[in-house]
Amino acid sequence: MFTQLSSTADSISKASTMMLRIGTDAHLYDDPDDANIVSLLDSKYDSEKCEALKRLLALIAQGFDVSNFFPQVVKNVASHSIEVKKLVYLYLLHYAEKRPNEALLSINYFQKDLGDPNPLVRAWALRTMAGIRLHVIAQLVLVAVNKCARDPSVYVRKCAANALPKLQDLRLEEHAAAIEEVVGILLNDHSPGVIGAAASAFASVCPNNLSLIGKYYKRLCETLPDVEEWGQIILIGILLRYTIARHGLVKESIMFSSQENGDSRRKGSDACSEVKEDYNNCNNGTAQSEVANIIFRSYLEGPDKYLSRLQYSDKSSAIDDSYFTSARSNDDIKLLVQCTSPLLWSQNSAVVLAAAGVHWIMAPKEDFRRIVKPLIFLLRSSTASKYVVLCNIQVFAKALPSLFSHHFEDFFISSLDPYQIKMLKLDILSSIATESSISSILQEFQDYVRDPDRKFAADTVSAIGLCAQRLPMISNTCLEGLLALTSPESINRDAAAMDEEAVVLIQAINSIKEIIKQHPPSHEKVIAHLIRSLDSIRVPAARAMVIWMVGEYNSVGEIMSKILPTVLQYLAWCFRSEALEAKLQILNACVKVLLHTGETISTFQSLLGYVLDVAKCDLNYDVRDRARLLNHLMSCYTSSDNAKEVKCHEEIGSVSEMLVRHLLEGQFKPSSSQSLTCRYYLPGSLSQLVLHAAPGYEPLPEPRSLVFDEIKSNVIQGTRRPEDEGTQSGSYEEDDESVSGSLDGESTTGYSSRDSETTSTQNGDYGRGSNSEVDDNADPLIHLSDIGNQTNYGEVLQDASGTNDFGDLMSKKALESWLDESSSVDQNSADMSYIKRSSARISIGDLRSRVQRKSHALLNPANGNGLSVDYVFTSEVSTISKLLVCLEVTLKNYSSESISNILLVEEEESSRSPESSDQASVSTSTSWTSSTDVPTLVPMEEILELGPGHITKRMLQVRFHHHLLPLKLVLLCNGKKHPVKFRPDIGYFVKPLPMDADMFVHKESQLPGMFEYKRRCIFSDHVEGLLNNKDNFLVICESLALKILSNTNVHLVSVDLPVASNLDDVSGLRLRFSGEVISKGLPCLITITLDGRCSEPLNASVKVNCEETVFGLNLLNRVVNFLPEHSSQQV
Repeated sequence: MFTQLSSTADSISKASTMMLRIGTDAHLYDDPDDANIVSLLDSKYDSEKCEALKRLLALIAQGFDVSNFFPQVVKNVASHSIEVKKLVYLYLLHYAEKRPNEALLSINYFQKDLGDPNPLVRAWALRTMAGIRLHVIAQLVLVAVNKCARDPSVYVRKCAANALPKLQDLRLEEHAAAIEEVVGILLNDHSPGVIGAAASAFASVCPNNLSLIGKYYKRLCETLPDVEEWGQIILIGILLRYTIARHGLVKESIMFSSQENGDSRRKGSDACSEVKEDYNNCNNGTAQSEVANIIFRSYLEGPDKYLSRLQYSDKSSAIDDSYFTSARSNDDIKLLVQCTSPLLWSQNSAVVLAAAGVHWIMAPKEDFRRIVKPLIFLLRSSTASKYVVLCNIQVFAKALPSLFSHHFEDFFISSLDPYQIKMLKLDILSSIATESSISSILQEFQDYVRDPDRKFAADTVSAIGLCAQRLPMISNTCLEGLLALTSPESINRDAAAMDEEAVVLIQAINSIKEIIKQHPPSHEKVIAHLIRSLDSIRVPAARAMVIWMVGEYNSVGEIMSKILPTVLQYLAWCFRSEALEAKLQILNACVKVLLHTGETISTFQSLLGYVLDVAKCDLNYDVRDRARLLNHLMSCYTSSDNAKEVKCHEEIGSVSEMLVRHLLEGQFKPSSSQSLTCRYYLPGSLSQLVLHAAPGYEPLPEPRSLVFDEIKSNVIQGTRRPEDEGTQSGSYEEDDESVSGSLDGESTTGYSSRDSETTSTQNGDYGRGSNSEVDDNADPLIHLSDIGNQTNYGEVLQDASGTNDFGDLMSKKALESWLDESSSVDQNSADMSYIKRSSARISIGDLRSRVQRKSHALLNPANGNGLSVDYVFTSEVSTISKLLVCLEVTLKNYSSESISNILLVEEEESSRSPESSDQASVSTSTSWTSSTDVPTLVPMEEILELGPGHITKRMLQVRFHHHLLPLKLVLLCNGKKHPVKFRPDIGYFVKPLPMDADMFVHKESQLPGMFEYKRRCIFSDHVEGLLNNKDNFLVICESLALKILSNTNVHLVSVDLPVASNLDDVSGLRLRFSGEVISKGLPCLITITLDGRCSEPLNASVKVNCEETVFGLNLLNRVVNFLPEHSSQQV
């Protein structure tokens, strides 16, 4: 009966499930191995094709690889059904990057669909073309994006903007001007949706070309509230950077007031009087002004650069007054603040933070307070958003505490708050506390101290101490509460809870210590109270701090002089049972008291002598060493000779006593402001959360670094279109009311009916000439050529694809018909978008004889009984195994006696007898050719004897287990073992791979995206070589080539230099090096591009292309590290 009920229930469940699936596509997920998919894709009915394509997309969603259906799917791209075409494009977009060669088969259909009347089809075709990450069709994609940027459909123009970052990933450096021109066209669009995507493209393609923003600044500001939320975040950052670069900072802002308060020599300003009062209302206004100055200087320079500069100079240079302007007379700044004000109440927390950052940096005093209520309102959002907002409020509160002082109740802690949020709220409360609110805040802190989470209670105690330091008027009240936490009644004697209470006790005593430091004479009774409680305090760290106070404040007041003998006797009696921290402080305290005592010197002398004698026998070597040092320095006090004692008092300024005073009394002096160790980043940035520069973070640009001439020239050359020439002016401030090429309406006419501006497709960088032959002469051999204009595009496509039929696939007739451009296009403006630059290929001769390998020390003569061992990495390749690296070891005997039986062995072999090790080496050497396990060390020939002053060299072949981990071996000599370490140099884990420039460019195009890594550094080795009367370019090329070849085992492929009119400008100088990873056999390409003037340190952009990701990144870091190092080689 129960079995029938169970089967009935199962049937009902299945039936209900089937009913729910009726009318849905759930059946597409049922059979992953459906064999009918191929037949359905070949069907003549569009409904069956849609069914098959839906099944494929369902399998993709489940994680299955269905790329084997690629040929059958590609041929359906010619279907006239919109639904089929959409599904095909979705499939191609997913697999185009994995199967680029097959995707190229449908390139003609993509071109045809770009002229389809349906805007969705045009957008899908552009998205798919941009998803094919092949350098060979990059120019076609660029032309397609250029045409779609003028499309009548908003959606198509938005897709064109989204395609620009993908196009930029192909590193089309020769077409940078054309890409920036398309960005300018999209920024001039009337649709807010397009402008948001264009802002994202600008941030990815040309974030530093702020002159491009000048012409459209007013329109971008007015459109800002209507842009989508994530586009608003990017656009706000762009507009802020442009405003600072063009007009500078604002005099009426908090940044200028912090600069004035930080520099006492600067004259006051009436415009900032209100902000100055906020600083002066607090007793420690100078410290807060210093923090605000550090914050805003970090915004401009970056915290790393600014703090490193402060370490070498006590005073920070003031910001130039020319960097500031008045917001009252500047319409652009007024417009930016006005347009971002509504965004302070956006539903997106990130938008609110971005708008608040603009007001924080640029708004005048009457406007920047608008950010308070929106930020506090965000505290009601999710936990993650609350944490981000609190991190930014924390910085605002440190710079200007009065900003949030009236809203302190909003930062009270809830029991549901996570620990991280509790810490931020505590720090904010301690920063914004004022005389009127401190009573309520302390009352709230009393509840926090009783919280079951004792770590949080300890942090609350720390916050109480900070409040007492900021507001000295409440220091006595805070001290009473903190002393109550150290009383015997409040200290839990339960052993289980002792560890948790120890954290609170340590923090309470530490807070008391910081409060006492501000004015020790007024807190004499507090010190005495802590000393009386010393017997009940059993936590070692807490006892150590109390004992430190005994020695530090031994001469404060009258009470201390009376209780000092008793206290020191108690500490001497407890010395053996104390922990390490307390023992060290007892030794210091006894010495400090003896140095400051007057009458009872004999008592303290005996106590110090007793403690030193006991400490000399202590089990801990730190205590023993400290005791011996102090005993030697205080020998005049501990000696029993009366004559020596009298002499000691007479020579009170002796060197020993001065040294003791400096060591013990100077080591606990208050350090510099803690703000100097903090790092501040722009509000709302990821770097502000992680407290280090996240990838892509850039500080604010230099104020007023963008001049008007740059904006005007950019508008004339880069972004003006032919249809706008009659109505647009050169000034960036005028609003462009002319008809744009971007229309908001949809067009049902053919795409080819619109007039559009196209660009030449024969400017590629593929047809580079071969390398010049190496000339041994000192004079450079220079060949002038138009690199990038030597071959036509069809030949390039044929060479790159490796097939002879590719030219037929992309017929010239079809391409010309698609690229048909209107006769009204101004040929001059088209020519200006692609500037042809001649370049020179320089042959600098054979540098192998001038390469100097870096020597590494393996064994120091002091550790090797006179034997010195150094090693260098060589360019030789092992003939035994590709996993072995060749080293040249140099041994020299600095001793006066001969050294015998010198041998390098592995660690496990060092314990064998010489006979067994010899036999093992012989047997191992005979099995290398057949064994797959490569040895760590190819046995070295033993050096029987090395005479005094003699030098010998040996070649070693070793196998490093990783290119970053050292290899540990044992050096045997004179029957002794010396452990040594060979530290790897990743530059010699490659071998030279000779190739010409054409092959280099071809292989480089095969390693884009995740296989390409890029960093920047400074190169200055050439500066000394320029003093001679030589060719500057030759000196720079030789210096850089020698630097690379001396630190890496690579092949110099080519040296290319653009020919410019300025002979002192080396911008664009490019050196290419090629190598092969020894262990993997994979190519590794290094490209270094220089920028700057000959007589100055140059900016070097280092790029590494390597299929081995980890190896490529580590090699890039190695190159970037040694390039800035000064080299001793002279050119």
